[in-house]
Amino acid sequence: MEQPIVSGAAYDASGATFAVVGISTMPTDWAKVFSSLANTDLTLGTVTVTTDVSGVAGRGEALPSAVAETAAAAEADREDPPAAVTAPPSLGMTPPSVLDLNAYLMYALGKIARRRLTEKLEARGLRLWHLTVMTLLADLGPQMKTALASRLDMNASDLVKIVNDLARVGQVDCVRDQTDRRRVVVRLTAEGRAYLAGLSAEIASTDDEILAPLDTAEREQLASLLRRVHHHLERPPAGVRRRGDGPPAPRAGS
Repeated sequence: MEQPIVSGAAYDASGATFAVVGISTMPTDWAKVFSSLANTDLTLGTVTVTTDVSGVAGRGEALPSAVAETAAAAEADREDPPAAVTAPPSLGMTPPSVLDLNAYLMYALGKIARRRLTEKLEARGLRLWHLTVMTLLADLGPQMKTALASRLDMNASDLVKIVNDLARVGQVDCVRDQTDRRRVVVRLTAEGRAYLAGLSAEIASTDDEILAPLDTAEREQLASLLRRVHHHLERPPAGVRRRGDGPPAPRAGS
C-alpha cells in the first residue's frame, strides 16, 4: 500500500543539518506539521512530497502553500546562515555538589571498579571471593578454613563452597598441617599460583583502564592514601587486636 511521504531538511541554530521525513497511513495536513516544526528551534529547508495517496498531491507536485512558504524562507536563511550559537557546557549525570563528598566519590568509583573486576572474573568462571581466597593463601600460606572465614569476615559455609570450587579445578587442595597433623589446612597448589599470576595481570589491566587519567606518581600516591584509609576502617579478625587499639570493651555485667 502506498503511503504519503514528505521529506526535506532542517537546520538548528548552530547550522547543523537534520533530515526530516514524514510518513503517514492516512490523509495528513503536512502544512500544519511543518509549520509546527518551524515554531521550534529548527529552520526548515527544501521540502518535497514524493507520494500522496489522498489525491491532493502526487509525485513531484507542489506542496501546500504554507509549507512552500516555510521552505522558501528556509532557503533564504540557508544563503545567509545564522550566526553560530555557543552551546551550554555539557553536564554529567552527577550533581556538582555531590562531587565534593569524598565518601560519595569512593562509593561511585568503587561501584564502577567492582563491576569491571567482576566482568574479568566472570569471563573465567570466577567470583570476587575466589580471587580473595587465592590471594590470601598466596600471601599467608596454608590456612585453616575457620581462619580463612574469620579473616575474610565470611560465613563458614560460604567459605567452604568457595574452597570446594577452587579445589574442584585444582587451584587449591586441603592437606594435613605439617606442624600439627590433627589440623587440615587449605593451601594454594602450583597450578593455582600460576593461574593467580595470569589473573593478576588481567586485573592490572583493569587498574590501567580505571586510572587512565593519572600518571605513575599519582597512581602510587592514590594507592598509598587508599591503603591508609582501608587500614583505618578495616576490622581485625575476632579476638585479634591491632597495635594502637584501646583496651577491649568490658563485657556486660562486669
